[in-house]
Amino acid sequence: MNLELRSVTKKYGSIIAVDSVSLSLVSGKITVLVGVNGSGKTTLLRILGGLEKPDEGSIFLDNSIIKPDELQQIATVVFQKATMFNRSIYSNLEFGLRIRGFEREVIKRKIFEALETVDLEGFQNRNAKKLSGGEQQRVALARAFILQPKILLLDEPTSNLDVNSAKIIEKVILERKNFGTFILLSTHNLYQAKRLGDQIAHIHGGKIVYQANSKDFFNKSKNGITERFIKGDIQF
Repeated sequence: MNLELRSVTKKYGSIIAVDSVSLSLVSGKITVLVGVNGSGKTTLLRILGGLEKPDEGSIFLDNSIIKPDELQQIATVVFQKATMFNRSIYSNLEFGLRIRGFEREVIKRKIFEALETVDLEGFQNRNAKKLSGGEQQRVALARAFILQPKILLLDEPTSNLDVNSAKIIEKVILERKNFGTFILLSTHNLYQAKRLGDQIAHIHGGKIVYQANSKDFFNKSKNGITERFIKGDIQF
């Protein structure tokens, strides 16, 4: 399956946040989006999640146009800072399943499977608001996985987290490839991009200025903006 943005543009008043972006994602592969703060990474994720409607261009799933409300049914966005209900982890994970009509025993099984996936077995009764940042982000991932989205969108998922939590999160993201999920991950960490990315796209000023598979992105000659970005001459 293929997921493709074609000439997608998003404006906020006079500001062009995403400028005629074309990008293809492949199921079972991780596409990593890199770029400085304000380059358009989060806006692009929100568009693919159906949370923002592009002003121009279209999104195609297997060559058929897919609309924002349809994207919301099959995509999940995990933002940089997790938002938790002031309730138990179990309640936080149960909510999405309950409103979708799953039976109690199915909900219970799915929750315990999800907690095991993110190394939080036995945490189900803890208050989600009182967890560390890394633990909250792992709950956010579990909440995303439990809905089995076709499209998983991750906005700086390990930013400012401890090393152990970051390693766990990277591990479970890599495991999602086995489910045939479309995965788009934004990061400011080029080492992480190299570890996780099957393909890497560099967005600058709202435009995709360079994209390649992970090996070529770092080892082959490319345009001057991306060269400067990799060398650290363009700061975050």
